[in-house]
Amino acid sequence: MSDGIRVWDLEAFRAATGEERAARARDLDDILRTTGFLTLAGHGVPQDAIDDVRAATAAFFAQPPEAKAQVAAPYKGYPYGWLGPLAEALAASRGEATPPDLKESFNGGPLEVPGGVDDPDAHAFCYQPTLWPDVPGFRAAWERYYREMEALAARVMGACAAALGLPEDHFEPSLRHPVSALRALNYPATDADPEAGQQRAGAHTDYGTLTILLPQAGSRGLEIRTPAGEWAEVTPQPGCFVVNIGDLMARWTADRWVSTLHRVVAHAGQPGRQSLAFFHQPDWEAEIVPLDGSDAYPPVRSGPYLMGKFRATGA
Repeated sequence: MSDGIRVWDLEAFRAATGEERAARARDLDDILRTTGFLTLAGHGVPQDAIDDVRAATAAFFAQPPEAKAQVAAPYKGYPYGWLGPLAEALAASRGEATPPDLKESFNGGPLEVPGGVDDPDAHAFCYQPTLWPDVPGFRAAWERYYREMEALAARVMGACAAALGLPEDHFEPSLRHPVSALRALNYPATDADPEAGQQRAGAHTDYGTLTILLPQAGSRGLEIRTPAGEWAEVTPQPGCFVVNIGDLMARWTADRWVSTLHRVVAHAGQPGRQSLAFFHQPDWEAEIVPLDGSDAYPPVRSGPYLMGKFRATGA
């Protein structure tokens, strides 16, 4: 355990059989019932894929603003490309009015557009083109890492099914063409005190099924709200990801699992930090209904649900 965030080993689960596998699944269930956050070991993502995308995104953020602006989102609400400093306030997704967050980001969506998706909102939102920067090797590194995250998310969702006592392929029909997004985040160094209520990323819950976060080694500032109502810092562990469930998975499990409030705090004198967050989201048309058969939540379609959440965060 690190700062209350337990380590769970995906490779060990997948290698186990019988009662050991069942015990590891129960452990995952317990973690997701308690905090919804875990440190993921045994993820299987090649180190060179991680190194390459880190180098590519660092090179992008090191450019002057006028260069990054070449791939800026062309209009308010466009989901991909560069969002400059003070462009959003994540706490707004919870109805909280705060100053804009102290960060910038580069965002990209699905790498292919599947056939058979007729909803015009899907094409106007999730399937808009990613705007590629003119940085050598950027697109290749990004696309490789995105595919690695898709595969990792599928493995984690199989483990989640086992943790719920379901067949490990239970979620697969809803994950044929996920509308997931990858976000590279740059939190510039802070010299002055932030405005009242301002954070690097305001307190929020994530929107989808899973978030797979690759934090910068040695970075600080990510905090979660514990079951006791206190803020606890998450310390990145070498060679691991931080994984948490989002609002859609909480709905799917009828709140058996918790979508935990978290933030990235801001104060004067912080060094810069970068991270990558993969937001896993089922197929656009996937209908999300509580798995226990209850009426805890009405059915929602994955894509429109995500679109509504996203549009609430614009500064």
